[in-house]
Amino acid sequence: MSGAEGRRATGHAQLDSRPTVTTTDGNQNITEVDALDVRQTLDPAVQYKMSHQRRGTALIFNHEHFFWHLKLTDRRGTLADRNNLKRSLTDLGFEVRHFDDLKAEDVLQKISEASKDDHSNADCFVCVFLSHGENDHVYAYDTYIKIETITDMFRGDKCQSLVGKPKIFIIQACRGDKHDDPVIVQDSLDGSDKSIVNETEVDAAGIYTLPAGADFIMCYSVAQGYFSHRETVNGSWYIQDLCELLRKHGSSLEFTELLTLVNRKVSYRKVDMCRDINAIGKKQIPCFASMLTKKLYFHPKSK
Repeated sequence: MSGAEGRRATGHAQLDSRPTVTTTDGNQNITEVDALDVRQTLDPAVQYKMSHQRRGTALIFNHEHFFWHLKLTDRRGTLADRNNLKRSLTDLGFEVRHFDDLKAEDVLQKISEASKDDHSNADCFVCVFLSHGENDHVYAYDTYIKIETITDMFRGDKCQSLVGKPKIFIIQACRGDKHDDPVIVQDSLDGSDKSIVNETEVDAAGIYTLPAGADFIMCYSVAQGYFSHRETVNGSWYIQDLCELLRKHGSSLEFTELLTLVNRKVSYRKVDMCRDINAIGKKQIPCFASMLTKKLYFHPKSK
């Protein structure tokens, strides 16, 4: 190996384009450098610090009824979701605050207040929306709110006490105009108890998957472009299964692994009863977009 080759092997930055060249239209082709330092090793087992005095605040914005002008249907069963989440998050140590059918101005006021709170002695933060959704926004009682408007309030320059801490957003809303058709898989399925049969409804419209920044994780009830299903008695499929798995494994399983289990559990469901006959037999798959930089565990806090 030559001396130059030996120096390159130590992990110094390498160029990935040729030197600056002036093109025929007068523009310059600028050389850029990709930083590479193999001496910097990443520990795959590193975890978020979850030993602060408090677990943190969890906000639940629950929307069942809407201003008539929006022409959105009532979301029957959402109270079951709200209560289910409140129990599960409280069991994990969160201080849960829930709000029902707030107008957009009031929702943003509550979120702004939360972003300005001192989270220095908290592990993390959770915000849940149970509503209808469309494109890049969710609906409050009277109008829509852009998801980016919400998440922006918790970026590092606006909420310094949550810098480097997990910020978890859970959105139960429909995200499209398509049903997921069932297919027969060759592998055997895990056994599961059949849920109580009741009428299934869909949450209107669709939400895009939105990145939010480092240490955010966006949890969506359904993959982009598909319907999200909600039972009128038991609540939505996603929240039912999320809460069940939080109760069983929330204090022991890494959070993104738990969300993957939620994906699997929801994917086993199908619509049995629905006023929309085209929905009978249809399925659903949730998704999450993780910008977390470490493993996230909700280990029990010492008393």
